Amino acid sequence: MMILETERLSLRKLTADDAGFILRLLNEPSFMENIGNKGVRTLEDARNYILNGPVASYERFGFGLFCVEEKTSGAAIGICGLLKRDTLDDVDLGYALLPEFCSKGYAVESAAGVMRFAYHTLGLNRVVAITSPDNQRSIRVLEKIGFRFDKLIRLSADAEEIKLFTCGLNRQD
Repeated sequence: MMILETERLSLRKLTADDAGFILRLLNEPSFMENIGNKGVRTLEDARNYILNGPVASYERFGFGLFCVEEKTSGAAIGICGLLKRDTLDDVDLGYALLPEFCSKGYAVESAAGVMRFAYHTLGLNRVVAITSPDNQRSIRVLEKIGFRFDKLIRLSADAEEIKLFTCGLNRQD
């Protein structure tokens, strides 16, 4: 199901049929380093990740992580969307791309599209984002679409500090 389109991209809901793509994405070294190890090692793990994560989020909140596809090729190139974590007061923006699609402006384009969706469709007034302090590529994406560094936080008592960015949405977005 199509959620939104940008100039070069289509974003749609993930389904269990995306298990092969999700298995590859979640096991990319850059994903493991910057986002974390999700313990997804098989197609069945990937299907369960999709059903218990994004699909459950669509049903509960009306949003989640979406599959990002190139319009021209139809290729799945990454994920981008909104998450509601128990450890954060606000909805947060998340994204990840396969390495061969990085540095082409796709992260900025998909994230900006999701932010318009957050405001215009969901009626959100504020969205946050988290990133590791040394993930400069992600920080640049966030800053390009209007996020500003707020503070260092921990998602749990034993977790490492991460950067929290905030973005207040307005009618010009």
